[in-house]
Amino acid sequence: MRFAHPVLAMTAVAMLASLFGYLLSGSVQSQTPGPPITSVEALGSELFGDVNLSLNRSQACTSCHSPNLAFTDPRMAPEVGGAVSLGGDSKSLGERNAPTVTYAAHMPEFHINAAGEPIGGFFLDGRAKTLAEQAGGPPLNPLEMGMPDKASVVERLKENPRYVAAFNALFAPGVLDDVEQGYSAMTAAIARFESTPEFSTFDSRYDRSLRGEVKLTDQEELGRVLFFSEQFTSCSECHKGNMFGGTEKELFSNFEFHNIGVPANPALVAATERGPDVGLAANAHLAAAGGDAASISAHRGKFKVPTLRNVAVTAPYMHNGVFEDLRTVVLFYDKFNNRSAARQINPETGKPWGDPETAENISTDDLERGRAMDNRRIDAMVAFLKTLTDKRFEHLIAP
Repeated sequence: MRFAHPVLAMTAVAMLASLFGYLLSGSVQSQTPGPPITSVEALGSELFGDVNLSLNRSQACTSCHSPNLAFTDPRMAPEVGGAVSLGGDSKSLGERNAPTVTYAAHMPEFHINAAGEPIGGFFLDGRAKTLAEQAGGPPLNPLEMGMPDKASVVERLKENPRYVAAFNALFAPGVLDDVEQGYSAMTAAIARFESTPEFSTFDSRYDRSLRGEVKLTDQEELGRVLFFSEQFTSCSECHKGNMFGGTEKELFSNFEFHNIGVPANPALVAATERGPDVGLAANAHLAAAGGDAASISAHRGKFKVPTLRNVAVTAPYMHNGVFEDLRTVVLFYDKFNNRSAARQINPETGKPWGDPETAENISTDDLERGRAMDNRRIDAMVAFLKTLTDKRFEHLIAP
């Protein structure tokens, strides 16, 4: 259970901090004097943590992307735990699990490649082409920060004299007087902040081992070999961006979209009464690129391959948060190649794996390309995945 994760105490602290932040912020924060903001990155940093950009002045980007938890959501929502995020009204539930924003700046913009396949973009369905476009989504999402329109957000920006001065100096005089330009400047600043080294440190044990600074344990090394092997697993088929495995600055994603047969999350279905998440098929860019109904339907249930950096400290997993433990995720993949009765049981429920949320378009060929793994290799794979944790988050790794 995620409640047993080492960040339990941090969760409580984060919730209290959010409460006190709300009580001490609101309109008060907008009037608090401070030093001038002298860079676009610094402006983005302040915007990233500003609850005033939500309708109830209660939620900021940091609410769902806490810098203390690898930029994921430390909060627990009633009935669904950490599967999805609570909205700014403290009752709405998000549609998907909040992913880490670490290394997001390295993702490619959404596009259709030469083979006609969708690649990249932001959000799990790639609907935002750029990082700046993604930053503009949550403030206007009624399930998240809940602002009614861009004009309302820009008015909140104009409440803060420091923001006004910074936008005038860093973008253009009077930029906030134009709603579209002002909103675009805000999202650009947030994207610039998310592109700073704070979000992409490349200092995990894996990275440090490549530089000769540390040596992986025998178990971690076995996991590394299995992960990048084309003979024993198909992990790197999707979770490798560089041409050669085991090289520096690897992002552990090819940014393609796949349906891997993830089961529905019963708790989330019960709490929201929503139907299956169609994923990529809801991305309007597909139709804009000339896709017809049949070709778009072929993308139902597909989601962008996420980075595996910091995966050990960003539970729960999958687009709907259905799995709590990283080992469960590895076992889920192994069940496609391992026909033993034990591998057909979800260890978190003690029951057979649930039916796929979307049964069509499953990437069966990729999923069945590997070999069955015994427990020793499963544990080695988990050990290797833990080495992908940024140094400052290593204390969060569950034993």
